[in-house]
Amino acid sequence: MEELKNDNELNEVASDSKLVYDLDTTGDDKEAKADKSAPVDLLADLPEDIKKKLEKTKAAKNAKVKKGKKKKKLDKKVSIGKAFVHSTYNNTIVSLTDMEGNVIGWASAGLAGFKGPKKSTPYAAQIITKIAVAKAREFGLSEVSVFVKGVGTGRESAVRALNANGLNITFIKDITPMPHNGCRRKKPRRV
Repeated sequence: MEELKNDNELNEVASDSKLVYDLDTTGDDKEAKADKSAPVDLLADLPEDIKKKLEKTKAAKNAKVKKGKKKKKLDKKVSIGKAFVHSTYNNTIVSLTDMEGNVIGWASAGLAGFKGPKKSTPYAAQIITKIAVAKAREFGLSEVSVFVKGVGTGRESAVRALNANGLNITFIKDITPMPHNGCRRKKPRRV
């Protein structure tokens, strides 16, 4: 019985020393602590059906065995980057890049499991922005410049979702291509 008490005392002392070790901070640990304070799992508050579809596609991707050379994964920290929102009548694609334009996270409505006319909705744009930001958070992205291209309905909601998911937006620029009376336009749709 005394041995059990001694073991419990040792465990308490060991846990106390761990606490002291965790509280001891140096300059390097402050950066690590700042990364830990960021929300770790942004995908936790996604709707259940979208979570299931993401897990299903991830499992299918892991099941495939790729042959050939593996791409070397870089462990780099990117705090400032660019966000490209491509919104059309049929789909919305969000890409997050570093300042050189190397993609660190992306998502599209089809990736999130939306099909048909639901892909171009503002709700789909909000969900895929959350997925893309969660991927980019692994690299430490915190501040973005937003470039919006296209005329779809997901434009505004994607930009709002970038801000709502914790990214600081420095500026927003519309880069939709505009013709200077180029080729003949399509005839208007009859609705």
